[in-house]
Amino acid sequence: MSAVSDPTGHVDDEDVVALLMRQHGQIRNLFDEAERATGDERREAFQCLVRLLAMHETAEEEIVHPLARTTHEGAGDVVDQRLKEEREAKEHLSRMEDMDIADASFPAELATLRRLVMAHARAEERYEFMHLRRFVDPERLRSMANAVKSAESLAPTHPHPGIESAKANVLLGPMAAITDRTRDAIRKAMGRNG
Repeated sequence: MSAVSDPTGHVDDEDVVALLMRQHGQIRNLFDEAERATGDERREAFQCLVRLLAMHETAEEEIVHPLARTTHEGAGDVVDQRLKEEREAKEHLSRMEDMDIADASFPAELATLRRLVMAHARAEERYEFMHLRRFVDPERLRSMANAVKSAESLAPTHPHPGIESAKANVLLGPMAAITDRTRDAIRKAMGRNG
């Protein structure tokens, strides 16, 4: 079967691990943009980063982590550590959302966030994704990519520390997503990005 891609870069036979690793690359690129830019360009890059991180983590929490827990002995401990890292990054990101990007401390806070997020991504790739590829049927990994995309389309667009489990996301996520997307629409209509 040949891989066919669409204009967004999605490959039709892409599995969940490839999708999430591609998103990790997009996250790195958004950190680069936010660090290099100034003014409105920095604000826009940061808001894109916030949105991608919020949606990405929600989808992982709903779709990926529950399955990853079942792949091998000790997998639950691996997932618990990833959830702890996610919460720490969400808490930091949540505090940063209230900052003025022109604040002198913003670059240092962004560097701290980058360190937290990228350490988490490397740990996922090394300790979680590797086991998914090893123990989960390739067809299931491809179907999980579609489930992740669906979850992201309904996910909150801002961090919500404390909502890191699949159950919490299912129960509280939809209301948070509606609130976030309404807030985003109002800000956009008012000409504000942050």
